[in-house]
Amino acid sequence: MRLLIPVLLLVMMSSAATAQHHHEEKKDTVPVMTHPSSDSTAHKGHKGMEHDMHPKDHGGDHFMSHAFSLNLPMNRNGSGTSWLPDASPMYMYMTGKKAMWMFHGSAFLRYTNTGLFEKTGRSASRLDAPNWFMAMMNKRVGKKGLFTAKAMLSLDPLTIGGQGYPLLFQSGETHNGNPLVDRQHPHDLFSELSVGYSYAISRDVDLFGYVGYPGEPALSAPAFMHRVSAMNNPDAPLGHHWQDATHITFGVGTLGFRYRQFKLEGSAFNGREPDEERYGFDRARLNSFSYRLSWNPSRNWATQFSQAFIESPEALHPGEDVTRTTASVLYSRSLAAGRQLDAALVWGLNDKGADHREHSVLLESNLQMSRSALYQRYEFVQKSGEELGLESEIGHSAVDVHAFTVGYNHRILDLGVLELSGGGQAVFQLPATELKPFYGSFPVGGQLYLQLRPKRSRM
Repeated sequence: MRLLIPVLLLVMMSSAATAQHHHEEKKDTVPVMTHPSSDSTAHKGHKGMEHDMHPKDHGGDHFMSHAFSLNLPMNRNGSGTSWLPDASPMYMYMTGKKAMWMFHGSAFLRYTNTGLFEKTGRSASRLDAPNWFMAMMNKRVGKKGLFTAKAMLSLDPLTIGGQGYPLLFQSGETHNGNPLVDRQHPHDLFSELSVGYSYAISRDVDLFGYVGYPGEPALSAPAFMHRVSAMNNPDAPLGHHWQDATHITFGVGTLGFRYRQFKLEGSAFNGREPDEERYGFDRARLNSFSYRLSWNPSRNWATQFSQAFIESPEALHPGEDVTRTTASVLYSRSLAAGRQLDAALVWGLNDKGADHREHSVLLESNLQMSRSALYQRYEFVQKSGEELGLESEIGHSAVDVHAFTVGYNHRILDLGVLELSGGGQAVFQLPATELKPFYGSFPVGGQLYLQLRPKRSRM
């Protein structure tokens, strides 16, 4: 029964939003921001591109802008204060006049088996329902100010449980005081509660601030559930704690500065990962720091480089600090016949000192067609024997893990402002030689799922 809760919630949201949508059609509609096509923009040069990437001025309170800039498009919104490409599609429901409200999320009902052809002590199977839901509000403050508020919730603690879901070679956080290994931890009920304010000094310059409890510091690419390239994949990346695990931290403050298509920002935040009490709030501490430089050279690309100095992120290793360095390139483009291609390349490095440096690389893409999608994810991660619960067997040194996921998603039903899809994916993993006695020589996993999410907004 608990697996049906996120699905029922989204269906109820659909009914309410559909009624509101039909009611609003009788009123004046909110003006919609338009963008030139990628091809036309490419021939104008940087100056022309810069002009076209700004929202049109509709006057009054009717606007659809970025959460932290009146002069950037809404499509650029990522998780926290991060940037997506301007050509990114948006899967959300929007409404409002005096303030703009946006609702989005995703809920899966799926069956997972991580040992399809070769059962080991590490493989597992399970029926579960990973999910997340988000609401965001933008409201203009005077002529140059913009206020934003966000709330992100997850029913993972209820639909997945404290031990998380099966995912070979995954590691990070704890359950009942023990490290989670070969499982992805659940996300907290309150994954983000934040407010922000930006001030447009000019068309090309913004200053902004962001406070979250919990929230996300200026570090890495947009978190995986906010990347369009990952939207059809129910699994968290194996390099999650090398790349974007700080998307939930209890206590964060960020200040940033944008000049045209460049953004520089810095954060003070709580470096400790969320504890096992998934329904509550952890103690807020500002003991860690990060910075991020972002550059969107055109509406199809978003790049960033960032670094964080994280104090004691893991509860089981309270004296161990981590320097995390990341870089990423995101790509989004509309293709012929209504198709959409989104891709991401993300690199992350955890440096714990004493020659303990571990790399991770992720390359993923999603080709969305009218009703179907093909997606893939390749991952390379270095993990120590301790992180995989094999310290006594293989020692402390890092070992290499390669994983490749290929999947298919097909829209089955339209449910008002929501859509129901079905899909499946296969995961092929190539462990290091030292790991084969425990995981098998070539582990293969599979999933079948139903997914409920908002329809794509047509802008």
